[in-house]
Amino acid sequence: MTARRVLDWLLEDAQPSVRYRALTELQARAPDDPEVRAARARIPSHGWAAEILARASPEGWWTSSDGFYWPKYTASNWQLLLLSELGVTREMPGVDRAVERWVSFAKTRFGGAGTGAPHHCVVGNMARALLRLGYVDDDRVRRMLEWITESADPRGGWSCFGKGRNLDSWEGLSALAAYPKARRSAAMQRAADAGAEFFLERELHRQGARYPPWYRFHSPVHYYYDVLVGLDMLTALGFGADPRLRFGLGLLRSKRRADGRWNLDAIHPDVQGSAARWYRDHPKQRPTPLALEPVGRPSKLLTLTALGVLRRVGG
Repeated sequence: MTARRVLDWLLEDAQPSVRYRALTELQARAPDDPEVRAARARIPSHGWAAEILARASPEGWWTSSDGFYWPKYTASNWQLLLLSELGVTREMPGVDRAVERWVSFAKTRFGGAGTGAPHHCVVGNMARALLRLGYVDDDRVRRMLEWITESADPRGGWSCFGKGRNLDSWEGLSALAAYPKARRSAAMQRAADAGAEFFLERELHRQGARYPPWYRFHSPVHYYYDVLVGLDMLTALGFGADPRLRFGLGLLRSKRRADGRWNLDAIHPDVQGSAARWYRDHPKQRPTPLALEPVGRPSKLLTLTALGVLRRVGG
């Protein structure tokens, strides 16, 4: 495929979520562009997002009315994270109701709305998703971002596990990246810069022994890190010219197919290797795979992300 044909593939009508993002992110079309408006209008009724929205209860939950995190990856938390990647916004039917339930559960059980004992990965994912869903002006999101900022390691970075900062704890930085730069406080910007430096120092992949899941490009992202996640985040923050992205950009280009697209390498890295043994012994907590595209085949979502990264770094 030529670059034009890859773009045409992303712009196909069958997946208006991908079409909408390709128009706005790869072609920089304005929100009032007629094609952008038409693609956005079709998201709730056609394609992946429509299928997910159709599975929600009338009250705004998936799988269970009394939980939002378990089971992975069919509960409300995971469905809303994915919807936020598919161009869904709060103006679409049922979204605001689902979000209110989501934030309420997070507030009482994870401190996600500024109370309780927040968990970095949960709060970072939620804040990023809410920003994408259109809650930029919501005070609860602002409080989440302030907590993310306050909980950052003074040297840069975060930890989801209480064992020191690590590359897998990327969610807080991704939330700050999704927040418009003009709205970030000085403290938020310092945390974003220091967090970016933590990732750059490690060239997006150097921390301890080689960890294979970081080199597999996966989707949905959920809370899993890989080099493409790092590239997307760091280039969105404006670090595309930093030479320490060389390894990551090299890996990205090496994975590009001859036809200009990228394959989906994996769905859920956590069910492989030692994790597979853990889930065998804890079957009730084993995740239910949530896949939009087949592994080993060209992925529209990964190709969209990859081309967005390359666009930011100049090709």
